[in-house]
Amino acid sequence: MESPTLADWVGDVRSFTGHQWQRKPAVFTPERLASPFDLDALDAAFDTGLLRTPYLEMVRSTKVTVPPEAYTTSRTVNGTAYHGFADRAKVLALLGVGATLLLRCVDQWHHPTGELVARLSEELDRRVEAFFFVTPAGGQGLAVHRDDADVFVLQAAGHKTWYVHDAPTAADWTPGELPDDEHSPRLLHSVLEPGSVLYVPRGFAHRAVGAAGLSAHLSLTIRDISVPDLRAALEQRLTDRLDLPARPLGEAAIDGSCAALLDHVRTRLDTIEPEDLRLAARAAQARAARAEAAAENAERAETFAEAARTWEGGGTGAGRTGLASVSRTWRRLRDAARTTH
Repeated sequence: MESPTLADWVGDVRSFTGHQWQRKPAVFTPERLASPFDLDALDAAFDTGLLRTPYLEMVRSTKVTVPPEAYTTSRTVNGTAYHGFADRAKVLALLGVGATLLLRCVDQWHHPTGELVARLSEELDRRVEAFFFVTPAGGQGLAVHRDDADVFVLQAAGHKTWYVHDAPTAADWTPGELPDDEHSPRLLHSVLEPGSVLYVPRGFAHRAVGAAGLSAHLSLTIRDISVPDLRAALEQRLTDRLDLPARPLGEAAIDGSCAALLDHVRTRLDTIEPEDLRLAARAAQARAARAEAAAENAERAETFAEAARTWEGGGTGAGRTGLASVSRTWRRLRDAARTTH
């Protein structure tokens, strides 16, 4: 099944971008199943035996750190002990006493989630990451906090109560957990059920509490440009088409490069408008997202099953050539050994 688009979740994209996007939270009830990762996929990840930290974490909103050894186990491979492998029994026990399971960067190791993230990233021209939360009824994994990203929450199982508060009042706000005396106005109070989609704008304070059953949801974080991104874009625009030697020799040459650089920057600065800078920063972010997606696709370019079929058919790909080369080397060494005995 093809990954859903933004319209599959929010309906009229034009209305969403004009009224909700980066303005106010909203809950949607799309007809299509929202989350490609659910409790069955979670069990499958545990069944592989390869799920481990740092992709796996247990958290509480009480500021009490859950040590990794409380939810992981060690394995001995070739005589060496390796730590941090997920232990389902320990995880379930911790869920039973109110802890929350957090899986990080699900898009990196679960292919359907990776496809969804790639599609959404291409549609929005922004970097997207996926996280999965499992919380028992009454449990709260994170205290009220602000994220430096717009967030789509795809409820996969159980029910969860969400409280979303207003945006920060100060321009120089900091993401993360808020102080206990935070009392920003509440904008949304809703219980999500399986198939529901919640949108939380960037910077809007929020928290969530398990309402019924074992609540599970996939969070898609959508990163936006920041001042460092704007600085990088400005530097690129200011130095565009600047042709200077990279390593001027001597004080006179260095002074000449300084003068040429300043003249170039002054001239370029007069031609750059705020919109130009914003578009340049977004374009750089989009290129980075596409490059990351292309790198991941390249890693998935050929499966082992495809390679096996190619090799069985006498294919001459890089892998086949490499194997033949190893085989020829082995035969030469074997024949040489025979002639010397």
